[in-house]
Amino acid sequence: MGNRLVRMGIDVGGTHTKAVAIDNATHEIIGKSSVKTTHDDRYGVAAGVVKAFQNCLRENDIAPEDVIFVAHSTTQATNALIEGDVACVGVLGMGPGGMEGFLAKHQTRLKDIDLGSGRSIKIKNRYLSDSEEDENTVRKAVEELKAEGAQVLVASDAYGVDDIAGEQFVFEIAHDEMGMETTVASDITKLYGLTRRTRTAAINASILPKMLNTANSTEESVRKAGVDVPLMIMRGDGGVMEINEMKKRPVLTMLSGPAASVMGSLMYLRASNGVYFEVGGTTTNIGVIKNGRPAIDYSVVGGHRTYISSLDVRVLGVAGGSMIRVNKSGVHDVGPRSAHIAGLDYAVFTDEEEIVEPRLEFFSPKEGDPEDYVAIRLKSGKRITITNSCAANVLGLVTPKDFSYGSVNSARKAMQPIADYLNTTVEDVAAQILTRAYEKIEPIIMELADKYRLEHDQISLVGVGGGATSLIGFCANKMNIKYSVPENAEVISSIGVALAMVRDVVERVVPNPTPDDIRSIKREAVDKAVESGAAPGSVEVHIEIDPQTSKLTAIALGSTEVKTTDLLKECSEEEARNLAAEDLRAKPGELNLVGQTPNFYVYNMDSRGRRPLRILDKKGFIKVQRTDGEVVLAKASSYRSIVSRMWEEMAIFKADAILRPDYYLCVGARVMDFNGTGELEQILMLMDVEMQMVDPSEDIVIVGAKNQL
Repeated sequence: MGNRLVRMGIDVGGTHTKAVAIDNATHEIIGKSSVKTTHDDRYGVAAGVVKAFQNCLRENDIAPEDVIFVAHSTTQATNALIEGDVACVGVLGMGPGGMEGFLAKHQTRLKDIDLGSGRSIKIKNRYLSDSEEDENTVRKAVEELKAEGAQVLVASDAYGVDDIAGEQFVFEIAHDEMGMETTVASDITKLYGLTRRTRTAAINASILPKMLNTANSTEESVRKAGVDVPLMIMRGDGGVMEINEMKKRPVLTMLSGPAASVMGSLMYLRASNGVYFEVGGTTTNIGVIKNGRPAIDYSVVGGHRTYISSLDVRVLGVAGGSMIRVNKSGVHDVGPRSAHIAGLDYAVFTDEEEIVEPRLEFFSPKEGDPEDYVAIRLKSGKRITITNSCAANVLGLVTPKDFSYGSVNSARKAMQPIADYLNTTVEDVAAQILTRAYEKIEPIIMELADKYRLEHDQISLVGVGGGATSLIGFCANKMNIKYSVPENAEVISSIGVALAMVRDVVERVVPNPTPDDIRSIKREAVDKAVESGAAPGSVEVHIEIDPQTSKLTAIALGSTEVKTTDLLKECSEEEARNLAAEDLRAKPGELNLVGQTPNFYVYNMDSRGRRPLRILDKKGFIKVQRTDGEVVLAKASSYRSIVSRMWEEMAIFKADAILRPDYYLCVGARVMDFNGTGELEQILMLMDVEMQMVDPSEDIVIVGAKNQL
């Protein structure tokens, strides 16, 4: 293989575990492998991870020493919580004594955590006042919790956000001396809110035994395969972390499967804003990509909000294999039951010769389900069913290269009895089916677009998963928005894992933060990213200030090695103009090149009193999409005066509020995003911190974007 360096991504799905090998320099896919997910193996899913990994190496002649990056996504954390495969948690709360400590004792005293599936995390509680915290009392409290059934421990101090010494003291005794797996609450989050912080730590502790077992088995097996680079694990927020960090904070891997798909989609998404649309057989995951990053929010477990950051994903019970429900008025519902759940084949994937004398039957897939789900009984006695994929094939929305392509004739013959029952055509039945699916999907897309302030002309659907083409085209056409289904959609999650960046987040409540506060949290975020496996010189930090909650957030992203070359071809101005025009739904000649630097092209146009704009990097990726804004090409020394002028001139006055502009600075190879920050003084302070090392004579692009929402 020569000197080719390889990145390996492995996605653990419910049915299959898929590995992809990618050339580190060109991002070309050079190998794929798929095996059945090994749920029942004595090594659990780790066995499948290793088998897929080894098969991919062997089948594509990749030497172990050429592998520089290995990462995998995992459903283990999510499944453990769904299935209730969790340990009993002992919570050792700490804080003041007497009346002063009454509130702290109450806030750290957790009830059992309902997992929403009839299962729960069992909790045992103890509280130690500050004056009681010595080695003997801690040891005694831990022993008492163990005697009550606690298998793991949480140390949560009322003052742990500001002083971790108490929690660390408990960890040294319980974990280091007594051998009990322990979560320190301040390791999970540094945000205030004692009950929520303690609950999040308890959820993390509850899955430690299961996750440690899987992690250790996977790591051991990868080492035996001859690969000696750090093993990375996908986080639920779209980044990866080194396996030793995962052993401390396994809860961060919740939703790592959808996260992997999102990150894979980003590799193909030239637009900075869009809606991610992953369609399986039973469910569809919908999420948002905003300003080139996936939308993140705090996870909810058993109806309780946590401090676990993960993708903000909506899960719908309508997908490629969803069955239909029919009454005399027509197709009145699609899903949530799927052909897989009912154990029936799709009509569209059934040989046409089998479909003889098809008859309409109604049935209940599971006990307690409605009895108006549709099955088609064939002359042979076999039953098949009608799905969204059947309807999409009938309407010509699926092409032969798509995973969901099947026999149109089979689908038409099987749907004819329904058309006869409803006194209509097969095409009308197919249209009704996809319309019912659309009616469930469209409100979710619009809800997410509203939440993340995506203007309608910025919404672009990116479809992945085997069932994507069954739904995405129909929905996009109905909504009059663009869509795409990338190549290699069936292994998009593995691609996302292979190309993911190391990510870590530091959050603090800091009223009126100073430049020193910002520099301090940036340093901490860089340190945490390096601990998670990032090369020090590769880490960049994005700062967010929430004026409502006084929350200061630092998001650090870095790679596992410092990239010295970028072999991707740069696009010409003409190519960039065509890409921008396509995104704006305009002719290239209607666009104005209003700013250009060695790294960016900036275009705008006149459109009904507004000036929509697009910023593209030299690789052709759209970094900023806004409906109305001003672009200024200036020297770095003048950013303060220009931003201050825009603050006043671009304000939009509403009856109950003043909508101030958002800002972007294109500096060097970076687009710095200053959206969602409160007052002008805070914005300028953030900019000052970011610009302090920039040469005042350097050309930069300053964008002010009007807020219409």
